[in-house]
Amino acid sequence: MRTVLITGVGGSGRTTVAAATALATARSGQRTLLLSTDRAGALDEVFHPAGPAPAAEPAAETAPAPWSPPTELAPRLWVARIATPEYFRSELAAVQERARSVLDYLGANAVAAEEATELPGADAFALMATLRAVHQAADRAAAARAAGGPPRGWDVLVVDLPPAPEAIRLLGLPEQLGRYLRRLLPAERQASRALHPMLAQLAGVPVPAQRLYETFGRWQEDLAAVRRIIESDAVTVRLVAEPGPLAARALRAARAGLALHGCRVDAVIANRLLPVGSADPWLAAASGQQQAALKELREACGRGPAAPEHAAAEAAGGGPAAIPVREVPHAGRDPRGLADLGPLADAVGPVDARPDRPAAEPWTVEDRLADEGLLVWRLPLDGAERDDLSLVRRGDELVVTVGEFRRVLPLPSALRRCTVAGAGLHEGALRVRFAPDPRLWPRDH
Repeated sequence: MRTVLITGVGGSGRTTVAAATALATARSGQRTLLLSTDRAGALDEVFHPAGPAPAAEPAAETAPAPWSPPTELAPRLWVARIATPEYFRSELAAVQERARSVLDYLGANAVAAEEATELPGADAFALMATLRAVHQAADRAAAARAAGGPPRGWDVLVVDLPPAPEAIRLLGLPEQLGRYLRRLLPAERQASRALHPMLAQLAGVPVPAQRLYETFGRWQEDLAAVRRIIESDAVTVRLVAEPGPLAARALRAARAGLALHGCRVDAVIANRLLPVGSADPWLAAASGQQQAALKELREACGRGPAAPEHAAAEAAGGGPAAIPVREVPHAGRDPRGLADLGPLADAVGPVDARPDRPAAEPWTVEDRLADEGLLVWRLPLDGAERDDLSLVRRGDELVVTVGEFRRVLPLPSALRRCTVAGAGLHEGALRVRFAPDPRLWPRDH
């Protein structure tokens, strides 16, 4: 399922751009779902300026617990909201039920659903669950259509994410949590769970029930499924910014964080551009500052305004692909309703088609043993700056830090018996040099 994640600089109009992107895509003939994480009602203000949103119509697309029933607001355009409180309460009840034996032994009282309030971070878990649920619903609908059924489900998903720093951490969460679960409950411990009933009788205390292990297993499966979605070629990110003195720096940091997690940026949206050539001194000065920032933004993204060769440069794979910059003029007021969104939708444009398949591995190993006696691990980090980089080798893992973002990368098997001989950042790629170390090679006994 083609998926576009909208994020960017805080206060830059991400929700409006997400709505315009979804509208443009629906008008191009694709069944589109716009999913919002916003609780403040910003999306309602964009689509329903005159009153409350229309009631959702129960249909085949009626959502499971993580998200509200989608509402059709225009031909081929549906909008839904992530239902974090409902999701948190249902998951809390499920975990308590599976851990009932331990809770009873400890004399603990379960938290009732009506008194449960979601904890910080619940939004991220609800979003991950919703991404999987929407993709599963789309797969079922596509299978039904292929069998001759009616047109249901969606072709494109547009997600209105939080600002870039929070969004990047959220996109890295499935991998990070999966790693923690493997450390807390390794495979050998799970394999011994058949002995737990006997151990409980010998020790006289309860041990985690089978259903609790099944819960951990389900979490691991869910996290792996979300990772497969995020890592698909069909999933891209669009960054939104209002050109200004700090916009280029903020987007550079966002691009580096996204590259660290293997996420692909398909466009940068320069939003709320003021008209140029005004006779008014104040407006002319503000517009001039914006145009200077826009020029810097284009240079940072590696191209001028048109960007027609973006797809070819990306397909060539000869370095970091230039990112197209799409300009959205200032509407003079906050858009309200489909009539106001129309011109913005024309400026943003619809979502392009991309194959739903696993993305190619971005990290590659270059064999330079014959010439230099080295193996070089190439890590594309478009937007990264030398002063923001940090590397730490930890066993068979490399901890890479780019600014405020960090990722733990397992070393390819060819590099695990090598020592780090140095690293350098060149043309948007970090190259880590490894020298084979005979002391780490397996020994014959």
